[in-house]
Amino acid sequence: MGRGIVVQEKSEGAIPVATLSPPEGNTTFIDGTTWCVALAGVSQADLQSALDWACGLGMADCKAIQQGGPCFEPDTLVSHASFAFNTYYQTNGNSDIACNFGGTAALTKHNPSYGKCVYSTSGSVGSSAPPSLRKHNQSLVWSKLAALLLLSYFWI
Repeated sequence: MGRGIVVQEKSEGAIPVATLSPPEGNTTFIDGTTWCVALAGVSQADLQSALDWACGLGMADCKAIQQGGPCFEPDTLVSHASFAFNTYYQTNGNSDIACNFGGTAALTKHNPSYGKCVYSTSGSVGSSAPPSLRKHNQSLVWSKLAALLLLSYFWI
């Protein structure tokens, strides 16, 4: 008696589901920490859009770049975007994908902190949260990314 092969046919109403996996590896350089900063010379519109995403859906803590915050001055788009990009990068695994922002950001080994404005490092962001909560926040980010991809799929 032979084994039967069961073939499941795709129903007409099936919805394709994109599956995502976290980025592989860590881009921290062997000899130290990296920071994610905005690239000078990119379009102001692209930079503003990336900053809005980082502080909005990206859930980066952008309080320090609000008026009166320690990183508000200099009040420039590149400065504010750099702080927001780095905050997002440090809280989301220090991976290549966490420092892209549509090509408006890059990694640096030079600490961009100045005066009272301290740019976080991977050990300084969320260190007060228990490890299980940090892992939950990362899975929440990936869930939101998957939802956005699905929404964009249906809007096309």
